[in-house]
Amino acid sequence: LTTRRRAYIAAGDIFQVNITGRYSSAFPKEFSNTALYLALREKAPAPFGAYLSCGAGYALHSTSPERFLQCDAQGVVTSGPIKGTAPRGQTPEEDEAFAAALSADDKERAENLMIVDLMRHDIGRVARVGSMSVPEFLKVERFAHVHHLVSEVRGELEAGRDVFDLLRATLPPGSVTGAPKHRAMEIIEELEASPRGAYCGSVLCVGVDGRLESSVIIRTLVRKPESLRLAAGGGITILSDAQKEYEEMRLKLAPFRALFGDEG
Repeated sequence: LTTRRRAYIAAGDIFQVNITGRYSSAFPKEFSNTALYLALREKAPAPFGAYLSCGAGYALHSTSPERFLQCDAQGVVTSGPIKGTAPRGQTPEEDEAFAAALSADDKERAENLMIVDLMRHDIGRVARVGSMSVPEFLKVERFAHVHHLVSEVRGELEAGRDVFDLLRATLPPGSVTGAPKHRAMEIIEELEASPRGAYCGSVLCVGVDGRLESSVIIRTLVRKPESLRLAAGGGITILSDAQKEYEEMRLKLAPFRALFGDEG
């Protein structure tokens, strides 16, 4: 699989692709849906968490750290793509060292830059000419289990456009697909073992005044009647190291492992 990903990058098909894996287990009988979500929030507090009860035994428990799109009543659009991950430290000094190393990592910075460019392009399709900007670039943000590199892309909807035009122009999120997006999606379909389902989509809320807030569905448990499904992955570039990508994936899964008693 690693060889095939690298071959596509070396051939110029893509610059980056986000490849993910799936994990499943029986639904823990000691939890109700709401209790599971509250326990997960305690283990992994996140700014874009969401709980959706879908009926017939299905539910979504998300502790997403990533904003997909926000649009205010004046049509100002903000996206907060995440690319770049490092662990938290055991001491303040170690924590600062991990953050500094992430900020200086060429591979992680390149990953983030590619997705910033992709989001600028996607939002720009429905934005007023000259309104696109990047107010924050490669900012290190701290979460319970990880540091992330987060950027901010901003634009203004052009006259006559609304949030539904914006969603049509931008879905699925660039940070969980790759660049160029459509070719990356074709490669994802070829290489991943099964469809993603809700994972890597978006939870969103649209107001009657035209406002939008939405997240990227990552760090999320999907409940089926008798089972739980979890997925994780990361961006692959020409500079990627397979072992480091595996370690990053385990880092992202840490709060879920802790919740079910697997701290390894």
